[in-house]
Amino acid sequence: MVLPVAFFAVFFAWPVVSIVERGLRPDGHWELGRFGDTLARPEILDVLWFTLWQALASTALTLLVALPGAYVFARLDFPGKRILRAVVTVPFVLPTVMVGTAFLALVGRRGLLDEWWGVRLDTTVWAILIAHVFFNYAVVVRTVGGLWSQLDPRQEEAARVLGASRWRAWRTVTLPALGPAVAAAALMVFLFTASSFGIVQILGGPAYSTLETEIYRQTADRLQLSTASVLTMVQFVAVGVVLAVHARMVRRRETALRLVPPERTAARPRGAGQWLLLGAVLLSVGLLILAPLGVLVERSLATPTGYGLDYYRALQHVDENGTFLVPMTDTIVNSLQYALVATAVAVVIGGLAAAALTRRAGRLVRGFDGLLMLPLGVSAVTVGFGFLITLDEPPLDLRASWILVPLAQALVGVPFVVRTMLPVLRAVDERLREAAAVLGASPWRAWREVDLPLVRRALLIAAGFAFAVSLGEFGATVFIARPDNPTLPVAVARLLNRPGELNYGQAMALSTILMVVCAVSLLLLERLRTDRTSGEF
Repeated sequence: MVLPVAFFAVFFAWPVVSIVERGLRPDGHWELGRFGDTLARPEILDVLWFTLWQALASTALTLLVALPGAYVFARLDFPGKRILRAVVTVPFVLPTVMVGTAFLALVGRRGLLDEWWGVRLDTTVWAILIAHVFFNYAVVVRTVGGLWSQLDPRQEEAARVLGASRWRAWRTVTLPALGPAVAAAALMVFLFTASSFGIVQILGGPAYSTLETEIYRQTADRLQLSTASVLTMVQFVAVGVVLAVHARMVRRRETALRLVPPERTAARPRGAGQWLLLGAVLLSVGLLILAPLGVLVERSLATPTGYGLDYYRALQHVDENGTFLVPMTDTIVNSLQYALVATAVAVVIGGLAAAALTRRAGRLVRGFDGLLMLPLGVSAVTVGFGFLITLDEPPLDLRASWILVPLAQALVGVPFVVRTMLPVLRAVDERLREAAAVLGASPWRAWREVDLPLVRRALLIAAGFAFAVSLGEFGATVFIARPDNPTLPVAVARLLNRPGELNYGQAMALSTILMVVCAVSLLLLERLRTDRTSGEF
């Protein structure tokens, strides 16, 4: 556990603490009174209120739309199910800036609906809420659907035999069993939407601001570190509470149920009700997920002279205004290289952390488990800016080094590795390790000979998720990516902030390329995925 703890201490805790200290201790003296002064400001209260209510509304809307999908993927068997499961997961691993771009292409200025029917939603909060449902749909489907597919259907059937109606049997038997999973999924959706950055930044503009976007604005635009520090501390406390409750829900889900193999629960649709539900879910997936992604492709091909590849060809040329010092094709290669390095770091750190959590128990270990999840909710903007002011002198002078970007991306990838590997490692029979130890195997050899063959497939899945989320990391890399080595999400955001049809088209083309890479990665993961090695994702 030493290496994971050291990694998080140096590359997460140190930058965050340094930013907070600079904001609240500018001249060597703590100014804690700034908490009250900052939180009492009307504009900050508006930010806190909008962050809270839009996160609650997004969570409720996501559960309403995604729970029927969770049932369909858990209980029904139909052609193309595996491909469709990969498709609904694509939005979750896309960078939030690209999700915002997709909805901008659909409902925003110069969007498809605006061009065809004059419908524009970018000035209302509805675009943000719908984009959050698009992004988090897979969280509910995989978290709730994964458990639902392993609930023994004979328990509900027994209630029906005893005279309960179908609704009462579901309400009294299945719903209580699903409660911890639904609560865990709702908490994660709330966490992701409350800390939303790219979606709100692109769709909301200056009119709407969450804690995350306000931290960015106070840090990058106004250089008000004291305000940013207060907001960071508020976000840190809120995330800690959410993760603590989430961990409790996960433990209840793991210990309170008797599960069966998923292949015993899925069946072909029977009756008009199930067929109608399947059709409704397929329609919602088409409208909610495929339509924005399809419009993204359409906008990337729609040039002033007709449909063509002009915007893709323009990616090969160096930017004339000097915003980008290399062709966008080089940016694609750089992003892939960064993501591969970040994946390697995340797999090593996350794998060691998962192995340590498997072999040890207690409050300290549970606390470390929660620490590993913090990068998903704590401001990535704070982490990125913290990198610049902490890793700029010996012995860790990395500010001019290319490794800074993969390290920031790896912080986001580690939680996915841990959450994917941990359930699988816990399923390994401890007696196998004990037998290896009795025969003289060292802990390293026992892991290599016993654990690794059993979890190899889960390790590949974890690496795939880490690669996809590292490729799309935006909040931290927007600070540390250099003009001569920008990442794809940073390049997309910068292009969208510049006027001109060519810049907009190139942003759509880059987003389409990023979407295709993520989609291919997830399709490969679905081929590797088995119900024993799916982990929590």
